[in-house]
Amino acid sequence: MNEIKPAATFQPDPRFRPANHPNVKCGRIGVLLLNLGTPDGTDYWSMRRYLEELLSDERVIEVPRWKWWPILNLIILTVRPGAKGKDYDTIWNKELDEGPLKTITRGQAQKLAAAVGNPERIEVDFAMR
Repeated sequence: MNEIKPAATFQPDPRFRPANHPNVKCGRIGVLLLNLGTPDGTDYWSMRRYLEELLSDERVIEVPRWKWWPILNLIILTVRPGAKGKDYDTIWNKELDEGPLKTITRGQAQKLAAAVGNPERIEVDFAMR
């Protein structure tokens, strides 16, 4: 199994930096967990913004834009936000006032950080798109 070398042994070759590049401390590792996102709230407009961003992503919906745009804007974004907001409200983390995906992703990042240990060397965080 590969072992992580101590921070002191890794020094990048300065020849590959631009001439005006500042001196950078090396040896830390960053792990970033990413998710597509979660709504800011369960109200109509928060859900509409979330659905619009999610369903406008070409990696999520692989239908040609000319065909998808009218469906999304004329049907889905007028009808679905209210219904989906009510659904989200049943699973919403009211204690932290956030969507369940954010709560779950934060928990995963915290557990991963605890599992890898060594917070001086390895930093684990999460982000929503």
